[in-house]
Amino acid sequence: QVQLVESGGGLVQPGGSLRLSCVASGSSFSTYTMRWYRQAPGKQREFVAIITTGGTTNYVEFVKGRFTISRDNAKNTVYLQMNSLKPEDTNVYYCVAAGPDGRVYWGQGTQVTVSS
Repeated sequence: QVQLVESGGGLVQPGGSLRLSCVASGSSFSTYTMRWYRQAPGKQREFVAIITTGGTTNYVEFVKGRFTISRDNAKNTVYLQMNSLKPEDTNVYYCVAAGPDGRVYWGQGTQVTVSS
């Protein structure tokens, strides 16, 4: 069982930045592919970004050039640097770990609100 704890959310003005962190329990973090998802009230959860065990990254089109996913295996942590934030980026953001055995783990989410 892997526990994921997100942090770093909050209220920010349009154009501002936030960095989300997600810390995983256990000793197998380096073997997990990590993703960030987000969900707004009344909407389906949507994929945001992925980073593989080898460090390859990919993003959904509407965050490309603004968001950066990274990982620090020594700290069991994945990050999501979010710049040039827009009101439509207001969501609950979740980190997800997918292990080589096919198991998937979700964090509890952290709220990001972009508003003036």
